[in-house]
Amino acid sequence: MKKVLALVLALVMLCSCLAACGNSGSSSSTPASTASKADDASKADEPQSTASGEKMKIGILAPSVTHGWVAGVAYYAEARCKELSDTVEYRLLTSNNAEEMTNQIDELKTWGAQAVVAFPQWEGMEDPIKGLIDDGIPVVNFDIVIDVDGVYHVAGDNEDMGTQSAQYIVDKIGETGTVAILEVPSSGSVSELRKKGFEEKIKEIAPDMNLIYYETAFTREAGLKDFADVLSANAQIDAVFSMDDETSIGVLQAISEAKRTDVKVVTGGGGCQEYFNMMPENEDIWIQSALYSPDMVMKAVDMAVSLLKGESVEKELIIPTTVVDRENCSEHLDENSPY
Repeated sequence: MKKVLALVLALVMLCSCLAACGNSGSSSSTPASTASKADDASKADEPQSTASGEKMKIGILAPSVTHGWVAGVAYYAEARCKELSDTVEYRLLTSNNAEEMTNQIDELKTWGAQAVVAFPQWEGMEDPIKGLIDDGIPVVNFDIVIDVDGVYHVAGDNEDMGTQSAQYIVDKIGETGTVAILEVPSSGSVSELRKKGFEEKIKEIAPDMNLIYYETAFTREAGLKDFADVLSANAQIDAVFSMDDETSIGVLQAISEAKRTDVKVVTGGGGCQEYFNMMPENEDIWIQSALYSPDMVMKAVDMAVSLLKGESVEKELIIPTTVVDRENCSEHLDENSPY
């Protein structure tokens, strides 16, 4: 019996030893646990999951392309969004009228837009834009002023464009003469502000200047047709306050076809490369542009991004005017520009 008990005791001790050895082997596997922690640290350096690192959704609203400058706006807005593709998802929509743009606002809401850059060229966009803001979607309004509380605004200095053009004309023709003002009421605040700046500056520095007014549009076709009528109705025109480069291209064609030599200055506005190239080619007329480049819309996209990041942003960004003519046009030529 004692032999049996001794044998059982020996077996128990053997099993205990084996168990201890087994536990010792298990503890030797701790490097695997350390490797797991290293994997976790490595994953922390990788891009975050879509739950925490989703791209910002920005909608772009612009008019359909009826003008080279508008084409430039869409081009540069899209180009900037593509540059920010690591953090930005965008949808660019163009419209032919206010009703279509309003429907597109609803489309952007359904898509999940978190911010909107809008170029609301059409009248009647106040309520739809306000609807976006009421829904908590920040709106960066590009170019045209729209009367909606809470909207952000990026534009060139339209009033100063008029001021600079008035100064330029007086510098070239003196304080007296006849200036044809080609205004574009359909462009809303753009034409109103440019005309305001022009008139106020002329009143200040050349109060005896004779100003004649005609309506046109921001196209070269309108510039050609309308200014041909202006030339027919006026035997003497010393300068033309045109507010747009493409209108001015039409104006210059009308002057050439009428074989008129009285016009000494034609202003413009925008940033049209074709117009810039005409400046040094015509020594008889001072061709000027108050630069208002469509690439300013990239600043509007940047502002939308800053708002979504929670950064502090000024309500309005006005970009200063640069005057371009034959003396400095080479500095503003860009073969990649679509305008």
